[in-house]
Amino acid sequence: MARTPSTMLELGTPAPDFSLPDTAGGRVDLASLSEAPALLVAFVCNHCPFVVHIREELARFSLEYADKGLAMVGINSNDVANYPDDAPDRMAEEKRTAGYAFPYLFDETQEVAKAYRAACTPDFFLFDADRRLVYRGQFDDSRPDNGKPVTGADLRAACDAVLSGSSVPTDQKPSIGCNIKWKAGNAPDYSG
Repeated sequence: MARTPSTMLELGTPAPDFSLPDTAGGRVDLASLSEAPALLVAFVCNHCPFVVHIREELARFSLEYADKGLAMVGINSNDVANYPDDAPDRMAEEKRTAGYAFPYLFDETQEVAKAYRAACTPDFFLFDADRRLVYRGQFDDSRPDNGKPVTGADLRAACDAVLSGSSVPTDQKPSIGCNIKWKAGNAPDYSG
C-alpha cells in the first residue's frame, strides 16, 4: 500500500473557489456554502484502502457535525478512465451505501485538487467562517494496518475549536493515504 502524505497547505490560505457536479445531478459551489460557520473540504474516493478504513466513522462524523453547523463536501479527483470504481455512478452508490451526509462532488479536470494542493485520499481542509484554512491533516492516527481505533479525534478537535470560536492548534499531523490518481501528464509539482 503506497503512502502519500498531505502537502500541508499554509494555514490562513483562503479557500480556493470551486463549482462541481454532485452525485444527485446538481452542482455545488463554494459560494453556496458561505453561511456556515466552518467548511470542511475532504478529498476522498471510493476505492482507496485508507478511505475505506475510515468510511464508517467519516459517515458518523458527517452526520454529527452537520447538526453542529459544519458545511462539508467530499471531492473525488481521481482519473476515472484508469480507476473506474471512482466514476460518478459509483460515487452515487458509495454516498448512499456509506451514509455520507455531505455532497460528494466530482473534479473531472482535477483543477480543484490542484488548487487545494490535495495530494492523497483522504485529505482534509478545514476553513473558518472567513474561509481561511485553520486545519489540514489527518482524520486521526489510525491506519489500515496499525490496529489503532478510528475515532476522527484530530479532525473532531479542530472542528470543535473552530465551531466554538477557539483557536485551532497549529501542531497538525499530515493525512496519509493513496495518492490522487492523476491523469497522464496532469500530476502537479507541489515542491515550489
